[in-house]
Parts: sequence; C-alpha cells; structure tokens
Amino acid sequence: MSAKVLFIMILLIVTFVSAISVVYVKHYNRKLFVELQQQEKLRDDMDVEWGKLQLEQNTWATHVRIVGIAKEKLQMITPENKDIIYIKW
Repeated sequence: MSAKVLFIMILLIVTFVSAISVVYVKHYNRKLFVELQQQEKLRDDMDVEWGKLQLEQNTWATHVRIVGIAKEKLQMITPENKDIIYIKW
C-alpha cells in the first residue's frame, strides 16, 4: 500500500469516528435536555404545591379560627376586666 492510500484510509476512519461522535453527542444532549425539562416541570409543580401549602397553613393559623376553636372546644372565654390581675415587677 502506498502512503497516499494509507493516508486516505486514516482520513476515512477519522471522519467516520468523528461522525459517530457527533451523533452520540447530539443524542446525549437531547437526552439531557429532556431530563432538564422534566426537572423544571417537577420544580414548577413543587412550587405550586408549596404555594398551596402556605395558603393552607395561613388559613389554619388565622386568629379568628384559633379563637373560635378555643371558645368552642376548650370552652375558653375572654375574662372580664375585674378578673384580670396585673403584676408589676
């Protein structure tokens, strides 16, 4: 084999390896992009859930609700002014 033929064979092999590498990298890039989109959707879903949980927590912790439960379930009442004792230090 002459040097020219050997050089062309090496160039063909390098070109083939380069083409396979490009295809592999593109496939891997697409795979990572799909995973990124899935993670972003999961993040967005969790943000929505977090907002709902915060709203629910605020609803459960309102002063009016706590006072209502204290009066209804614990039979608590607001003391009269005459029943309040002030302690001075």
